[in-house]
Amino acid sequence: MKQIIILLLIKLFLTGCTATELKAEGTRENRITILEEKILSFPRRGGVPFDGVSDLTYDRVNSRLYMVGDRGYLYTFNAKFSKKKIKKLDYLGGVHIKTPMGKVIKPDIEGLTLDGRGRLIASFERQPRVKMLARDGRLVKNIEIPKFLRKRSIFRGRNKMFEAICYHHKYGILVASEYPIRGNKKRLQTIYSLGGKRWHFLTERYKNSAVTAIEVMDDGNILVLERAYSSFYKPLYITLKKVYIEDCRGKVICKSRLLATFSSRDGWGYNNFEGLARVGKGRYLMVSDNNGHYFLSTLLRYFRVDETF
Repeated sequence: MKQIIILLLIKLFLTGCTATELKAEGTRENRITILEEKILSFPRRGGVPFDGVSDLTYDRVNSRLYMVGDRGYLYTFNAKFSKKKIKKLDYLGGVHIKTPMGKVIKPDIEGLTLDGRGRLIASFERQPRVKMLARDGRLVKNIEIPKFLRKRSIFRGRNKMFEAICYHHKYGILVASEYPIRGNKKRLQTIYSLGGKRWHFLTERYKNSAVTAIEVMDDGNILVLERAYSSFYKPLYITLKKVYIEDCRGKVICKSRLLATFSSRDGWGYNNFEGLARVGKGRYLMVSDNNGHYFLSTLLRYFRVDETF
């Protein structure tokens, strides 16, 4: 109880009804530079609370940043980014996710991306699905997925399905489950294209290391966000790694390189990062899910990957 009270006091001190800056630019962590961090806290608008963010994606043409909540909400921001900071981040509001006929539902959306035509595409847990999502929150179209990925029985749990999604200019829509499918070793993860291709890689050695987001990098390889959580009394590990799918032909396991590790043991806190989006050359956002708890924060981290290999 004492820990919860302390967390509440910290949250009240740091946040308001806006995006609150936390760190000065230029913080280094392994092979990335953290350019800026903000705590996102906004009042309920039109009956839509701002919480439970599970992923985000950026429309550079229209300067729109979209976030999706796993409790059934789509959020929109007017956002612009320079090479060194977040220039603009104006919250425009949120909408309920709805059926094509307009019925409000609460689907467990975990992944969000924009395809090559600028359409929002969402991935789901509980049922392995990929759907097109209109900007007013309507789920307008099913996207066909490989037959074997439609079977819920292959996943390690109803909340362990399509945790991550991104769009690749060469391979189309890519997805990854939170944990490897049944029959695969615990560290042997896979990125699947909806066209049938697949790439294997090894997760980090931390207990319960899980994929929470994927994004395409400038050179066509994949940036992977992993989370390893055991309990509140043990360290939480958040890692970023590069998986070389473009140099993986004929290999059982693709080469990967660790870019950054954020451990609660080193003072990085218990932020449950679940979303990843590319916003410019070498520059990305990652966002944490507060799981709908007031005493946890939604943290937005803007960073640059400092690697040329």
